[in-house]
Amino acid sequence: MTSDIIIREMTARDWDDVKRIYEQALPDASATFQTQCAPYPEWDEKHCDTCRFVAERDGNVIGWCALSPTSPMPIYSGVVEVSIYIDRDFSGLGIGTSLLSRVCEESEKNGYWCIYSSIFPENYGSIRIHEKCGFRKIGYREKIAKDRFGVWRDTVLYERRSKIVF
Repeated sequence: MTSDIIIREMTARDWDDVKRIYEQALPDASATFQTQCAPYPEWDEKHCDTCRFVAERDGNVIGWCALSPTSPMPIYSGVVEVSIYIDRDFSGLGIGTSLLSRVCEESEKNGYWCIYSSIFPENYGSIRIHEKCGFRKIGYREKIAKDRFGVWRDTVLYERRSKIVF
């Protein structure tokens, strides 16, 4: 199913599609606490320069994945959080697994030794993708924040440790 999908590095030219895909998750608070998408300069500043990928099919971006630092402290420079979003029309086709596998592989080449993900416990698709890619559940955060509807939500924490040797 994913043989016609190309995983490539994200560029600034992909922003409109990246934003469109991210905004699909906003109305129902299915994958993020955010209520709007940040403008590109702000998004760009908050994400790592490396390990940004899009999934493309027939010239159209249908998914994306990027890393962001978890802390500004230098000792945590190899610890990042992953964001991954797939166009609703292409959900369940293995695109998320392909994207996350690629970002995991490239993260090690860029010196990242730990990738975290914070997932709503009802987001079974995202949990499955992370587990397929070697993430393990390490805990949860109970009522960590309110969603756009004012409902306190939990998140499940997943972690993937790199195989790179120190």
